[in-house]
Amino acid sequence: MSINFSGDGPEEVLTTASFQPEDATEASLRPKRLEDYTGQEKAKDNLAVFIQAAKIRNEPLDHVLLHGPPGLGKTTLAGVIANEMGVSMRITSGPAIEKPGDLVALLTNLQENDILFLDEIHRLNRSVEEILYPAMEDFAIDIILGKGPSANSVRLDLPHFTLIGATTRSGQLSAPLRDRFGVVLRLELYSTEDLRRIVERSAGILGVEIEPAGAVEIASRSRGTPRIANRMLRRVRDFAQVKGRGVITQSIADEALRRLEVDKAGLDQVDRRMLRSIIELYGGGPVGLEALAATINEEAVTLEDVYEPFLLQQGFLTRTLRGRCVTRKAYEHLGIEYLGQQQMDDM
Repeated sequence: MSINFSGDGPEEVLTTASFQPEDATEASLRPKRLEDYTGQEKAKDNLAVFIQAAKIRNEPLDHVLLHGPPGLGKTTLAGVIANEMGVSMRITSGPAIEKPGDLVALLTNLQENDILFLDEIHRLNRSVEEILYPAMEDFAIDIILGKGPSANSVRLDLPHFTLIGATTRSGQLSAPLRDRFGVVLRLELYSTEDLRRIVERSAGILGVEIEPAGAVEIASRSRGTPRIANRMLRRVRDFAQVKGRGVITQSIADEALRRLEVDKAGLDQVDRRMLRSIIELYGGGPVGLEALAATINEEAVTLEDVYEPFLLQQGFLTRTLRGRCVTRKAYEHLGIEYLGQQQMDDM
């Protein structure tokens, strides 16, 4: 079937794994149990053992650190853990806790065996972090009452709880905090097959009919990230309902994603502009991150956190001490003749 899309649609950023306003509806797509959680088999299998052992001993689960790129399901997995343990979960984030009193209020309001989910834990204030140490180890906190010579230290016992920390930058965690987590799980990018299953499950929840080939087309362009896959699914659904018969086929998905400037490899216009600039303006590299950011008019931190990891993982980009360089694979993907390093050095 041939699909003809005409007219210019709004510019959308589909391929960033960062949380977007429209992702607020994603809560209904999240699995509630481990058996419904697709992918991350190693982490999931180990977690199932830890949860079962904690339930047999009638103890709270040991503190858990989830780390990995954004959009892979760290918050979802924390919710799954809470459901499997049959306890409540309080959700907050590192930047939201500005002073020690904020954390003390959270901890003292927890019930026995509750879970405290702390997103972006690497951005936690150091003075706040100090409060966590005795809370995680001894389930107690020390409070200073009064000031000056009359000040007294009072130890306040806390209910036994589980802290689940999530971070995209585990290297920025201090060693004392990282060492206090008994369970450390790294979430990896998803395979196309796992993403296909996620897309088909999400389509069923959204009430949209999707063919297997259409699900594969979306999954293969989703940069190994479920959040991106679900976002693409919602946009392709729009095209299917307006331009097609309401069914997401391979041709509908392909044309929709091409309209949204996401190519077969999952690269969007910023990815391609980044690679093309290195090739055309810097002879294939090396080029510094700041210079590249200024060239394509993007923030350096955005390139480093959002775009560069995927390009590195897919072999389009390499990083050296002198800067970023594109690979032969990038030349071939963009349809640019690869001259070879020696020829580029002579230019």
